[in-house]
Amino acid sequence: MLKDYLRLHFIVLLWGFTAILGKLISVPPVELVFWRTLLASAGLGLLLTLRRQDWRLPLADAARLLGVGALVAVHWITFFLAARLSSVSVCLAGLATLALWTSLLEPLLLWRRVRAYEVGLGLLTMAGLYLVSQAELDQLLGLSVAILSAGISALFSVLNVKLVKQHSPLKLTFYEMAGACLSVTLFFPIYSRYYTQGVGLQLALRPLDWLWLLLLAGVCTVYAFSSSVELMKRLSAFVINLTVNLEPVYGIILAVLIFGATEKMSTGFYLGTLVILFSVLIHPVLDQWNQRRARRLQQPVPDEIIVTNP
Repeated sequence: MLKDYLRLHFIVLLWGFTAILGKLISVPPVELVFWRTLLASAGLGLLLTLRRQDWRLPLADAARLLGVGALVAVHWITFFLAARLSSVSVCLAGLATLALWTSLLEPLLLWRRVRAYEVGLGLLTMAGLYLVSQAELDQLLGLSVAILSAGISALFSVLNVKLVKQHSPLKLTFYEMAGACLSVTLFFPIYSRYYTQGVGLQLALRPLDWLWLLLLAGVCTVYAFSSSVELMKRLSAFVINLTVNLEPVYGIILAVLIFGATEKMSTGFYLGTLVILFSVLIHPVLDQWNQRRARRLQQPVPDEIIVTNP
């Protein structure tokens, strides 16, 4: 069990490293997501082949997964854009609102009751965001884009709750990565004409970019995802959710260590971030308490959502 816990924390550490890699790679966010999803889908396809799993799906099911993949692409584009528009720390503070977005979208899409404690935690998160925004007014645009990115991530996480019951997680993620890559490719003509200021697509990678990109796609995506799926067989959803919520903490610490003075923020930023992280970390504790209470009252318990960052 100790080995599994350490491995889970290492995976979350890798996910916290993605914003830093996104800032280190020289190509713009759209081109970066194209390369990441292309390499990730190729790696996942190779895993499916090595494990001798059938990758074929009915056309309707494949279309749904490819559509969710388009949402994944938008999430990653806005995520990497937020890291470019602001510091990595501010980007990860905005991303920490993922649990708030999930608590808002889950009742709407899965038709379950609103939980009072989630409303309270949502208000607490908003108070933390206010402190962060007031402390870093010059990075407000990056923070806003990061919050939007968290909302899109919560949307496809909630949609995956039903889809993962119908398909193996590895096959599901393969199709979603392929869908993300396909959607970015289809967006290229519009993007290159209207959003590149006449420069056109910048797909050429520098030698060092290949190293960062292979880490991003191979280690932080394919390895981290396949390992997290394996750990789900032995660790509870509570443990996984609680640990995944540490991603912004690890990411901010790594950003300060790597980028130094450029990542040092004001006291108000760290106070607001602590408020957000407290609401994020206490959520799975209250969620588990709510499920135990529902079992005692012999009430049906809604499906748990395990939020991952493929």
